[in-house]
Amino acid sequence: MEADISRLGLRAKWSDLTEGMKIAGAGTSRGFHTGEWSSVKPEFIEEKCKQCLLCTPVCPDSCIPVKDKKRGAFDYEHCKGCGICVKACPFGAITMEGVN
Repeated sequence: MEADISRLGLRAKWSDLTEGMKIAGAGTSRGFHTGEWSSVKPEFIEEKCKQCLLCTPVCPDSCIPVKDKKRGAFDYEHCKGCGICVKACPFGAITMEGVN
């Protein structure tokens, strides 16, 4: 069964949901702002960052963009606040802060 993901939302019926363990289509996660429920978020301290990029591959949601071999600001629309990037940073350049 292929689900029409454009019909998914807060009022979606159970019959419109995608089946488990199936991919509905490429790049569909960009349409969902999965980070909006988080109560904490990582904060990037640019002065402490050495651009080692160790935080980037450990992010399960690919929320740390890299351009020209330099990391960018967090993608808070998709970041769930798991804190894995904080543990991966050996320089203390990432901290967790409560969402205001």
